[in-house]
Amino acid sequence: MLAACAIYLAPALCFLFLLVQSAHAAAPEVRTQGPGFYRMMLGSYEVTTLLDGTHDFPVDTVMTNVTRDQVNHDLASDDLSMPVQGSINAFLINTGSQLILIDTGAGVLYGDCCGRLLANLRAAGYRPEQVDLVLLTHMHKDHVGGVNLNGKAAFPNAVVRASRREADYWLDARNKGAAPAFLSSFFDAAAQSVAPYVATGRFQPFDGDAVVAPGIHALAAPGHTPGHTAYVVQSGNQTLLVWGDVIHVASIQLRDPAATVEYDSDASAAQQTRYDLLALAANQHYVVGAAHIAFPGLGHVRPDGGGYRWIPLNYDADPAKHAAP
Repeated sequence: MLAACAIYLAPALCFLFLLVQSAHAAAPEVRTQGPGFYRMMLGSYEVTTLLDGTHDFPVDTVMTNVTRDQVNHDLASDDLSMPVQGSINAFLINTGSQLILIDTGAGVLYGDCCGRLLANLRAAGYRPEQVDLVLLTHMHKDHVGGVNLNGKAAFPNAVVRASRREADYWLDARNKGAAPAFLSSFFDAAAQSVAPYVATGRFQPFDGDAVVAPGIHALAAPGHTPGHTAYVVQSGNQTLLVWGDVIHVASIQLRDPAATVEYDSDASAAQQTRYDLLALAANQHYVVGAAHIAFPGLGHVRPDGGGYRWIPLNYDADPAKHAAP
């Protein structure tokens, strides 16, 4: 190429020709995302969303109390088609005196799609041994699985807490036989996940609407599971509502909060909880931390006709500048 260029073109033109040719050389595709963490300030508290992964959520088979036509219409309205990627988000709260993780992702329980929470925790500047407290919204696989790492405590210095009603349900093998067959493995997964903490006295259930840490109180939100719990995090005049599995598919359940999923243990109670927490978040202008709304799952909700719409937080490249003094 160089010899041919020299024959037909002057040296300067030859150089430019070769430069243009090299600029169009193919580069290999990377095909990976960056580390899955996002940071915001809530008053003086630092909040970091951690992504455990995304997975194909079988919208067409698990949605209940909503027609297939409505599902297709709602997804198309948001330019989505099946399979829809569902995010698995967890929320790390640094209060200045404690490091508190709300939910832990699936760990190995969902396969290769997930189990990235620990890597993203480290990428965000923290280490698992620094976590003081783990709060579980509920004990489904994609929320409790990450507390366990190869049979040992993934967070070796942490206390793990969930509502007593939730713990009593999932850790009592007698309930397994009465549950739907597709939930059978969820009982085994819950027991195995928290076993290292139970063995060392660091699994500590709480009762009802309890204060679980300075600035954080539990809010009973039953329906998806018997003891499903939201957490209200307050610092200064700002509030974050970490609501667990109140919403699984935003395109559908925000437009129609009556829509449920087959994983709900009590569909009617899940509907009522969804209506209550959506109204609470909208009326009080809370920031919402959503486990399954697209990463980072942080935003506000606003009434929209008979339903609601999701308003993602405006991206902040330097959140420390906006910390409360």
